Amino acid sequence: MNITPLQKLKSEILESAGVSLWVKRLDLIHPVVSGNKWYKLKYNLSAAQAEGATTVLSFGGAYSNHIHALAGACKMLGLSSIGVIRGEAHTPLNRTLQYAESCGMRLHYLNRSDYRLKHTDAIQQRLKDKYGDLYIVPEGGSNALALKGVAELIPELGDHYDRLCCACGSGGTLAGLIAGLDGHKQLEGFAALKGADFLYADVRRLLSEAGFIDPNNWQINLDYHFGGFAKTTAELLAFIRQFEVEQGVVLEPLYTGKLFYGLFERIKAGAYPQGTRIIALHSGGLQGINRQGE
Repeated sequence: MNITPLQKLKSEILESAGVSLWVKRLDLIHPVVSGNKWYKLKYNLSAAQAEGATTVLSFGGAYSNHIHALAGACKMLGLSSIGVIRGEAHTPLNRTLQYAESCGMRLHYLNRSDYRLKHTDAIQQRLKDKYGDLYIVPEGGSNALALKGVAELIPELGDHYDRLCCACGSGGTLAGLIAGLDGHKQLEGFAALKGADFLYADVRRLLSEAGFIDPNNWQINLDYHFGGFAKTTAELLAFIRQFEVEQGVVLEPLYTGKLFYGLFERIKAGAYPQGTRIIALHSGGLQGINRQGE
């Protein structure tokens, strides 16, 4: 694996605020197992292989970057995969689920009420009764093994920054970064979901399960979800297009577009003191940019 670059952004907004901003280009890490998913799946799939599992099952929405990455990774490793998808089946499949099926992933749909109970023994036993012996990875790949992988990202960043920012879906990436920094620097997540206050409890739970003490050096911004997960607006899409023109970096509307939109809005509002040095993670998932044309 090549260490991905840090790319410094140039903008009149940044110059006016006296803030330096770099993008950690995790989108360049692998064409399929993209961005943070590389780190979150690394030890989960190693554990599945060590246990002799032949089938890996996990959970996600219809536009899940995690499902997309898991399907591709399992194909490369010779493992069977099952994606438990929130909601009802729809045809034709979107590009994310088309790709998952092309990798051999079997899609299993759960209605939203059952999906909320996906972590329970009852739902997981039902899935095991249907599909046989399974290695189950939680939604987003977020567990103690994911934290271990994400924490390995920290040494790649060096020490010349004050704040680290990332998009938040399941909270696993943020929790792994907290674990890796061990109380140094400040961390800020940008929630991609509406009503995501629950992420605070989820991040703390993940830290506790992995044996880490919460250093209280982090926060989650809940204001830039644009209506909810996989929801967009014309304003967000215009920002993504302009960002590509000005910075030469492609964003997608599910996570990274919301992250950088929110970050630039906060910089314009003077949320960070002059001289602040920020690194923001580009978490990949660029298949999501096709969503608007489906």
